[in-house]
Amino acid sequence: MLPISMLGGILFYEWIAYIRFLTPYLIFAMLFFTFLRVSPREIRITKFHWSLLVVQLVGCWIAYLAGLSISGLVAQGMFICMLISTATSAPVITGMLGGSVPRLATYSLLSNITFAVASPLFLSAITDTAISFSESFYKICAEVLPLILVPFITAQLVRYSVPKIYDRLVKYQSISFYLWAVALFIVVGNSVSFVMQQPLNELGDMIWLALGSLVVCCAQFYIGRRIGGAFGDKIAGAQGLGQKNTILAIWVAMTYLNPLSSVAPAAYVAWQNIINSSQIYFKQRRDSRLS
Repeated sequence: MLPISMLGGILFYEWIAYIRFLTPYLIFAMLFFTFLRVSPREIRITKFHWSLLVVQLVGCWIAYLAGLSISGLVAQGMFICMLISTATSAPVITGMLGGSVPRLATYSLLSNITFAVASPLFLSAITDTAISFSESFYKICAEVLPLILVPFITAQLVRYSVPKIYDRLVKYQSISFYLWAVALFIVVGNSVSFVMQQPLNELGDMIWLALGSLVVCCAQFYIGRRIGGAFGDKIAGAQGLGQKNTILAIWVAMTYLNPLSSVAPAAYVAWQNIINSSQIYFKQRRDSRLS
């Protein structure tokens, strides 16, 4: 289903604009069903989260310096792919793969708050554009935090106020998967639409940006998996570092960096979802053998 969603987004990208408005509602619904399984007592920050955060904040500079060997444009693209916060949908994929949803939900919240605080300072260091801390912080928090907090609060209200409805809803976790497939169709279509609008004479730079984002994507999934393994949860570690909020990354790159650098997070959409699709496929195949 996931490759079909991605292929559909590629083929029908010209019509995605008509349903783009559904994305935040799909994310809300996905997280609502996922957070039904999360107790507030499970939300706590540990060494696992701090370890991932260090990689996010230090790794972006390593990626930037590596990208400079090609060009400043590629360096900016790799930088934003590493610095950007964890995707709001990451807890959904973590749950599908059997990882700890509370751990990942905690890191998603921490990662997005940290990005909102650090991004004005970090971005100012690699661009001549003047960045207002208050404006940037407010914009990022207003865009991201409600998508995480509101579904969590709603799920807890259902859990404690209407337990009979909660018991019924918690049985339908598979709905998150199908909602994500629709969201993936829209996100891929948006990314393809954006790339197709870029001038053809920039094709060489766009290829380098796509390759740079591939390296960053694979590195983050690998490093996150290694860190997660040290704390007993490879899946949450890999998803925490590897699955990124590419929509936010594209907006940040378009607003504060060389606009063409946003091709890197646009390509990251494909790389991270190819990896996630493969992981879900092999997990389902393994589970079917054991059943």
